[in-house]
Amino acid sequence: MCGIVAYLGKNNAIPLLIKGLKRLEYRGYDSTGIAFIDKYKKLAVIKKKGKIKNLENAIPEGLFSNIGIAHTRWATHGEPSDINAHPHTDCKGEIAVVHNGIIENFRAIRDFLVNKGHKIKTDTDTEVIAHLIEENYRGDLLEATRMALNIVEGTYGIAVISSKEPDKIIIARNGSPLAIAQNNNNYFAASDASAIIGNSESLYYMKDKEICVMSKEGLNITTLDNTPVTPEFQKIEFDLSRIEKNGFPHFMLKEIYEQPEVVMNTIRGRIDMENGDVRLNGLKNYEEWFRRDVNRIIFTACGTSWHASLIAEYLIEKLAGIPVEVEYASEFRYRNPIIDKNTAVFVVTQSGETADTLAALREAKKKGANVFGICNVVGSTIARETDAGIYVHAGPEIGVASTKAFTAQIVGALLIAVYLGRMRNLSYEEGKNIIENLLKLPAKIEGLLKEHDKIKKIAEKFKDNKNFLYLGRGFNFPIALEGALKMKEISYIHAEGYPAAEMKHGPIALIDENMPVVFIATKDSIYKKVINNIEEVKARNGNVIAIGTKGDKKLAKLANYVVYIPKTIDVLIPILTVIPLQLMAYYAAVLNGCDVDQPRNLAKSVTVE
Repeated sequence: MCGIVAYLGKNNAIPLLIKGLKRLEYRGYDSTGIAFIDKYKKLAVIKKKGKIKNLENAIPEGLFSNIGIAHTRWATHGEPSDINAHPHTDCKGEIAVVHNGIIENFRAIRDFLVNKGHKIKTDTDTEVIAHLIEENYRGDLLEATRMALNIVEGTYGIAVISSKEPDKIIIARNGSPLAIAQNNNNYFAASDASAIIGNSESLYYMKDKEICVMSKEGLNITTLDNTPVTPEFQKIEFDLSRIEKNGFPHFMLKEIYEQPEVVMNTIRGRIDMENGDVRLNGLKNYEEWFRRDVNRIIFTACGTSWHASLIAEYLIEKLAGIPVEVEYASEFRYRNPIIDKNTAVFVVTQSGETADTLAALREAKKKGANVFGICNVVGSTIARETDAGIYVHAGPEIGVASTKAFTAQIVGALLIAVYLGRMRNLSYEEGKNIIENLLKLPAKIEGLLKEHDKIKKIAEKFKDNKNFLYLGRGFNFPIALEGALKMKEISYIHAEGYPAAEMKHGPIALIDENMPVVFIATKDSIYKKVINNIEEVKARNGNVIAIGTKGDKKLAKLANYVVYIPKTIDVLIPILTVIPLQLMAYYAAVLNGCDVDQPRNLAKSVTVE
C-alpha cells in the first residue's frame, strides 16, 4: 500500500522515477509526486491528485536531476488532494519525505511541532516526519532522520532527500517493505522489486529498524541504534515480461489466463507419484512434529486469502482429519487466541507484507506457536518471519483484485492437505488419485477459459443490476464468497456470498425478478441439496446463473443461464468454479467502464492496519 521509488546515480532521475511509479501504481493511485534536487541545488517538488499521467503532464520537459524520490499514494490520513500528496516538506522547503505506513502518534508529534513554531500544511501523518527531521537537523541528515524515527511510533518505509545534503538519500524501514539495489554507480530503492527490475540483477530487502544512506560513495546500512549491517543481496527472480500486459487489455485478464501455468508452477517438483504423495521441502524440518504432535491447525489471513484459507480448512479436515479453524488476521491478535504446543498456525498472503497478517503471525509466535506461511513473494517480510512454509510461485500479480494468486493458494493448500493426510490416514490410492487429477487440471482450465464469450454475454445481461447473491455449499461456499468479493471489488456492484442453505434464513427475502442469484451447483456429494435451493429461488421468480458440471441436463432446465466446468474430483472443484466468476466480474466491470486493475479505494498490498 503506497509505492516508493528513489534513485541516485549518473542518469536522469526523473524518467526513472516515473517508470518506477508506473510499476508500483497498483499499490495506490490516489495521488503521485516526485522530489528532486534541481540545477540550482534547490529542492523541487511536483505532485498531483489522481493517476500518474496527471503528474507526467505537470512535469516540464527537459528537467534533469541525478537524485530524486517519488511516491504513489493510497490515502490513510487526509483525503486525496494535491496538497496531501507526497512528497512532504519541512517549513523551509529544504527536506522532502515520502512514506508508506502509519505514524500512530502523529497527533502528539504535530502538537509538539506546532508549539515549536512549525507550520503544518496538510492533513497527513507523513508531514510530521519532515518537520521532525527539520527540528533535529544539526548538519547531519542521517542523524536527524535517525533521531526523528526514534520518536515516531507505527510503521514506515521512508525515503528522505535534502537540499542541505544534495548528494544523498536516506532510506529507512519499520513494518513497510523497502528494497535497495545498486548497479555500478547507480542506486535504487523501492517498495518492491517490480520498480527495480531492469536496472539491477539483485536487491536487498531491508529489515525492520534499518536505515541506509545512499551516496556516491555507495550504500551504508545500519540499525537505528547504529549497529553496522552487512546486506545479503538476492537475485531478482522474475523477468520484465511478468509485469507487462503482453497484449491483454488489463493485468487482471492476463492473470486469469495465466492460471493453467500457475497451477503447474505451484506443483512443479512437489509431486511424488510413486508414493501417491507430495514433497514439501519447505516443511521438511517439521515433518516429525506434524506427524506426531499436531492436533489442531489455525489459518489466518485477510480478504481473498481468507477465502483460500476456508478451502484449506475443508481440504485438511477431509484428507488429514486434523481440526482446522480459520481466523480473520485483523481480529486474531485482539481475541487472545488459544494456542498450545500442538497447534500449527498457517498465515496465507499473496504479498507477504499484509499488516494484519504480519501482526497475527507475530502474536502467534509470541504465544509459542510454530508459524508457517503460504506466500507468493520470495523474500517478503512474512516469508522471512515464519518458521517455515511454501511459496506458491504464482509470479507477480499486478491486478489489485487477486485471481491467479488465489488459485495458487488453493493448490498450495491441497498439497499441504495431501502431505498431512499421507502421514495419517490418506491411502496411497487416494493420494495417487488426487495427484493424477491435479496434473490434468491445467488443461481443463484452458478449456474452461474458452467459455469467455458465453460468460461475457451473461455479464452484459446483468451489468446494470445493483445487487447479486452468490450461493454455494461445501467446497463451493468459499467460492461463493470469493465470487461476490470480485464483483464488489472491480464492478462496484453490491454482492453477497452465503452458504446456499442459509438463504432461507434471511437472504431469501431479497429475491425477486430483479435479483440475479449465482449458484455453484456442481455434481458433488451435496448436489441434490443445492438443486433444492435453486428450486426455492425459481419459485420466487429469481434469475438463476448456475455454475455446473459438464453434462448436467437437469441444471440447464432449472437455471436461466449455465456455465459448465469440466468433470473432476470434489477436492479440485473450487479451482475450476472460481474461474467463471472471475471472468463474470471482469466483464461486468469492463462493460460498466470501471478501472479494472485499479479499482477505487483499493490497493494491492495492505501494509497498514
